[in-house]
Amino acid sequence: MLAAVAFALAKQPYALLFQNIAPSCQSYQTRPAVLRMALSDQEQRISQAMELQPVEKKFPESARSTGLALALDDGTRKSHSVAENTAFVTGFFRGIATKSSFAQLVCALYYVYAAMEAAFEASTDPSVQALDYPELRRIDALEQDMEYYFGSTWRHNIVPSAATRKYVERVQHVAREEPYLLVAHMYTRYLGDLFGGQMMGGMARRSLQLEAGKGTAFYQFDDIPGTKVFIEKWYAELNKLELTDAQKVKIVDEGNVVFALNIEVFEELEGNPIKALW
Repeated sequence: MLAAVAFALAKQPYALLFQNIAPSCQSYQTRPAVLRMALSDQEQRISQAMELQPVEKKFPESARSTGLALALDDGTRKSHSVAENTAFVTGFFRGIATKSSFAQLVCALYYVYAAMEAAFEASTDPSVQALDYPELRRIDALEQDMEYYFGSTWRHNIVPSAATRKYVERVQHVAREEPYLLVAHMYTRYLGDLFGGQMMGGMARRSLQLEAGKGTAFYQFDDIPGTKVFIEKWYAELNKLELTDAQKVKIVDEGNVVFALNIEVFEELEGNPIKALW
């Protein structure tokens, strides 16, 4: 679902995120009802746009139109309401409201990806190995971002939040007990990063007025020059995995679990989502 959400976000013009919201010198505290309504309208509009249309109608030749690729896209998309999509949007706006809240998000992502990529590296599961592309790895980029936000001694000064620990524990659990479910974590996070990364990174840079080339390395996939081609290739490999029907169903279910874990991480962020709209 995160992949679907990010893909839909990436399709929206940046100006759409600010449509019908007029800047004001008045503070959020003096006009809470008006601003909250404005944000609610934005969330509703974007969340409705996030509902992807079945790909097989427009692109019948795409790997996304068949097999496990279709099951994941379709199963995760249909299982979430507009309200849950709205929680994702609100969370991302909260994350880019202030530099400190975005640093908090980067910190959470660092721990999640450290757990994920350690699990991928150690896994002997053929499904995980087939989809573990070095070009997708994010930990080196996240380490750059961590140093930017927390300084050169960041490894000694940070700890994961409660929601982050829960997310990491889930990754570690499936790696031990049912490692093929790591495919859902790859799908939900990596494809979400690829689909919406450029837009989300751009929003963060503009909202936070970051130094050029600093603080958003996570969203840059320098080793993947053609995002659409790479994603299609990844989906094609996904469809080749030798899995039972029951395992495929469990992978879709795990994708929904991962979406919920991401929302919990966003809900911990300290930023005010209204500020990210200005």
